[in-house]
Amino acid sequence: MKNRILEELRANSGQPVSGEEISRRLGVSRTAVWKHISKLRSEGYSIESHTNSGYKLVGSPDILSSSELEPYLHTEFIGRNIIYLDSIDSTNTYAKKKAEGLFREGTVVVADEQTGGRGRLGRHWVSTKGKGIWMTLMLKPDILPSDAPKLSIVAALAVTNAIRSCCRLDAEIKWPNDIVAGGKKLCGILTEMSAEEDEIKYVIIGIGINANMDNDDFGQEVSSIATSVRIESGMPVSRKALAASVLFEFEQIYRVFTRDGSIKAFLEDYKSKSAVLGKEVRLISKKEEITGLAVDISEEGHLVVRLADGSYREIMSGEVSIRGMHGYI
Repeated sequence: MKNRILEELRANSGQPVSGEEISRRLGVSRTAVWKHISKLRSEGYSIESHTNSGYKLVGSPDILSSSELEPYLHTEFIGRNIIYLDSIDSTNTYAKKKAEGLFREGTVVVADEQTGGRGRLGRHWVSTKGKGIWMTLMLKPDILPSDAPKLSIVAALAVTNAIRSCCRLDAEIKWPNDIVAGGKKLCGILTEMSAEEDEIKYVIIGIGINANMDNDDFGQEVSSIATSVRIESGMPVSRKALAASVLFEFEQIYRVFTRDGSIKAFLEDYKSKSAVLGKEVRLISKKEEITGLAVDISEEGHLVVRLADGSYREIMSGEVSIRGMHGYI
């Protein structure tokens, strides 16, 4: 009912609508209307009360609920079912539990805050309340399980395209799926899968974008390698607009990818936005640390590195962390 009242206020294009009119249209009491208006105000909606004319919506919070994202969405199925949470330990953890049952393809779990956000290799991810985009896409692609890791490539390209178009920021991809700007990490992507033999049960893709965070939000240690759209562009970004843009870009590339599980059609675009190709990099695994020149990305999504002895090695994304020779990238 609260969302229906919000729709009534929006439908009046900034003009007041009486509580009596809302109660008549929705079949509830004026007291119920007032209670829901109060609830909306507590959630950050700016609603004026005008004697003899009613309520007028004058401002909406920058939250990623279904009702707030819907006007920005231009997708067919990605994000058309939103599970919005004020606070959660991890959207990926929540999504995995949901995915064990039936779920709608393209469902998105989004939280205003994560208290236990996770990155690759089990690293902690800072997820400040109200300042980032912390969301997980729930998918069941009709592809082979062996092709599922390529979805990290899909997601990285989608996020980069969205940041470039929505925020006018020249973001780049630090293979395989970190998004960077100004030599620091702007976004992390964590892809997890459950499969049986040749069938995928689900794939979830966690996307954490530092949208409006300040250096103080990261802390001294993390701020040396992390940044945000706001820091790099010098101005705040609409989380709703950016999140919707990511979902749109993802759907476009996902459709192409799921035709045959290949990244060939958009691999050159991905490589053109790479922050590592043509650079000397350090590859750090549990067993060794090597250096080499990043020369290519294969159709399997592997990084091709030329070592000092002139030999080439293909690196799988799950094997290593990658660093620049003198910093994060």
